[in-house]
Amino acid sequence: MAGLQRSAVSFRRQGSSGLVWDDKLIANELNQQQQQPIVINQREDPTGTGTDNTKSPSPQHEINSTSIIQAQENKQEDVAARVSPRTVGSMERSRSNGGGRGYRTGRVSPAIEPPSPKVSACGFCTCSSAFGKPHEKTKSKSQTRRRPPKPSEFDGPLIQLPVSATSEDSSLSSGSNSTINDVLHINDFGAKGNGITDDTEAFQQMWKMACSSSSATKIVVPDGKTYLVRPIDFAGPCRSNMTLRISGTIVAPSDPDVWDGLDSHKWLYFHGVKSLTVEGGGIVDGSGQEWWARSCKINETNPCRHAPTAMTFHKCRNLNVRNIKMINSQQMHMAFTACKQIAASNLRIFAPAKSPNTDGIHISASTNVEIKNSTISTGDDCISIVSNSSKIRIGGITCGPGHGISIGSLGKSKTWAQVHDVQVNGATLSNTENGVRIKTWQGGSGFASKINFQNVWMENVSNPIIIDQYYCDSSVPCPNQTLAVKIDRISFVGIKGTSATEEAVIFACSDSSPCRGLYLEDVHLVSESGEITRSFCWQSYGSSSGLVFPPSCLSCDTCIIQQKAQSSSIQSI
Repeated sequence: MAGLQRSAVSFRRQGSSGLVWDDKLIANELNQQQQQPIVINQREDPTGTGTDNTKSPSPQHEINSTSIIQAQENKQEDVAARVSPRTVGSMERSRSNGGGRGYRTGRVSPAIEPPSPKVSACGFCTCSSAFGKPHEKTKSKSQTRRRPPKPSEFDGPLIQLPVSATSEDSSLSSGSNSTINDVLHINDFGAKGNGITDDTEAFQQMWKMACSSSSATKIVVPDGKTYLVRPIDFAGPCRSNMTLRISGTIVAPSDPDVWDGLDSHKWLYFHGVKSLTVEGGGIVDGSGQEWWARSCKINETNPCRHAPTAMTFHKCRNLNVRNIKMINSQQMHMAFTACKQIAASNLRIFAPAKSPNTDGIHISASTNVEIKNSTISTGDDCISIVSNSSKIRIGGITCGPGHGISIGSLGKSKTWAQVHDVQVNGATLSNTENGVRIKTWQGGSGFASKINFQNVWMENVSNPIIIDQYYCDSSVPCPNQTLAVKIDRISFVGIKGTSATEEAVIFACSDSSPCRGLYLEDVHLVSESGEITRSFCWQSYGSSSGLVFPPSCLSCDTCIIQQKAQSSSIQSI
C-alpha cells in the first residue's frame, strides 16, 4: 500500500521511518511459527446467546449493527487463528484518477518522519485460506468457491427521519399537497421552453413570488418543454411551504464561459429554504460534456478548475427530493451541504463512466439524511459522505458504473473531519471501481466511527471492501505524514458477490492511528474470473463471525494490549 514495498520473505516501509526488517531474522521467526501447531479458538457469540458462530447464518438472518458493535467493545477475544503470511508481489501506490485506488509511490521522501512501529513479521498479513496461503497457482477443488446466490431484494428497515411537528411540514413529508393554495406555472412568467431562449429571468420571478407567498405554493415546470436556465440562486427563507414540480426538462448552458465572473461551483443553487419538496418526474440536464473535455483529469495539459454542481441544497431543512432524473452534470449531480432532515428517494442519476468527478449524491456537514430506492450510474462515487456528517441512512441503492459508496475523502490538507453514525443497508453495485469504501488522506485528524455496511451485493466490483488511509488523488505524489483520521467501529455484514480484483478485502490503516473495532460477518466474495480472492491487512484490528471469505486477516485488539504489557515488562528488567 502507500509507502509500502513488499517481497516474498520481507517487507520494507519506506518514506516514514526508514525501518528495515532483516530477511534472515524474519525467516527465522516465520520458521518458528510454522513449526508450532495451529490453534484455532472458537470465538464467542457477540450477541451472548451461546450460538456457535462457525456456522453460516441463514440468508434471511438480520443483524442489529448496534448490538454487534456494542458486543465487540464488551467482549474482545484473546487469540485469533494463526495465519502464515503469503507470498506477495511488489505493490506501490501511485496517484489515482478521479477517485480510484490512489496508490502512492514508495519512492517519495517523507515530509515528516513518524516513529518506527514495533510489529512482528506477522503484523503485515494477507489471507487466502482459513489456515494459510496457497503457494502454487493451480487451485484444488477445495479452494474453488461457488458464487453466493444473489438475494432477490433487500428488506432491511431504514430508520425514519424526524419530521416537523407542524401539520404543514407533516403533510409535505408524506407527499400530500392538500395544504397548497397557490399554483404557479413557469409559462405564465414568460418562459418559452424551447431549449434555446434563456428562461432564467422567468424562473427568478416565479421563485420570488412563490417564496414571498404567505400560503403554501406549488411551482410547475410542465412536461413536453425544455427550459434553458443559466446559473440561478433560489434563496430563502420563504414564508411558507413550497413544492417545485419539475415535469419537463431544465437544461444548463453547454458553454462553460457562461460562468465567467460567476461562482463556478453552482448551477441550480437552493439555500436557506425550509420545508421544500422537489419532485415531478422530469429531467435536470447539466450539459457537462464541454466541462469534462476541459478537465485536467481528462487532459493533464488543461488547468484544474472547479465545475458546477448541478443541484445544490445549502442550509436547507425539512427537504424532500424525489422522482427526479439527473443527467450529465458538469461535476457533482446533487449535493446536500449543512442541511438537516433530508429525504431523497426514487432518483435516477446518469453520466458516462469516464466523466470526471460526477458524483451522484454528495453529503457534507449534514445530519438526519435518508437516501433510498435510487439508481446511480456516474464517473465517480455513487454516494459520497464527507466531513461533519452524521445520522445518515442509505438503502435500496443500485450503483454502477462508478466508484462505489464512499465515506470521504477525509482529512485533506491536514484538515479535521468527522463522520459518525452511518448505515448503508441494501445496495447492488455492478462493475464499479470500488465497493464500500472509507478513504482518508495522511496528515488529517478527526474520526470516522459507528459506520455499518450491510446487505450489499457486488457484481464484478474492484476492491469490494476497502479502507484506504493513504488516499492520494493528486497529480504529484503525496508526502508521508504522521497524523491520521481515527477509524473505529466499522462493520461489514452480509457483503456478497464477485470481485474483479484478487484482493477483495483491503484494510490499509495508518501506522500512527491503526483502525480498531473492525467487524466482519457473513462475507462471501469470490473472484469474477474464478481465481482465488484474498484479504490484505495493515495495522487493522477487530474480529469476525460466521462465514467470512476470503478469510479475515484482522488482528485482535487484545493482542496489542498484551504486546504493550510485554514491552513494559522488558523495559523494567
